[in-house]
Amino acid sequence: MIYLQLFITFLKIGAVSFGGGYGMISIIREECLLHGWLTEGELLDFIAVAESTPGPIAVNMATFIGSAQAGIVGALVATLAVVIPAFIIILIIAALLGNIMKYRAVSAVLEGVRPAVTGLIISTAAIMFLGVVFGIDRVDSAFVFDWRSLVIIAILAVAYLLYLLIRKKKISPIILIILSGVLGIFMF
Repeated sequence: MIYLQLFITFLKIGAVSFGGGYGMISIIREECLLHGWLTEGELLDFIAVAESTPGPIAVNMATFIGSAQAGIVGALVATLAVVIPAFIIILIIAALLGNIMKYRAVSAVLEGVRPAVTGLIISTAAIMFLGVVFGIDRVDSAFVFDWRSLVIIAILAVAYLLYLLIRKKKISPIILIILSGVLGIFMF
């Protein structure tokens, strides 16, 4: 039963999520909390691990959640389910791309989807920020300020901006992940 739940859930996530893995995080969060598969804190940990491991974040999340719920077979089921829709859509688009992009309706749909994806990514970031820094994961959550998390976020932001000002290019996300891990070891 859990395999079917994982498959259907991640198939749905893969089918309705636009904008890549970051756009999927809010939907993955909602589904995991709805099914009771993870707590808010566990989900944040999974996101951190999925972000710091090689591969697309949505695939990593599906793999980790599937593994946590049903072992290796669960990981395979969830991973397969999340990539099937994108695979099918890419095959269809590749076959029709030359013909389909000339229609204004297709361009209009894609233009309309972009702000929605941006909104999903921003809302997910806001929810994660509130959860990490203030301990707010539900409307009725108690306010628990975590100054160490805020210090780490501030140090990362300053490092990013200084690197941008000095080197005139963006710092590698890998460096920021390593820096945040080191800061986490010292701060926690």
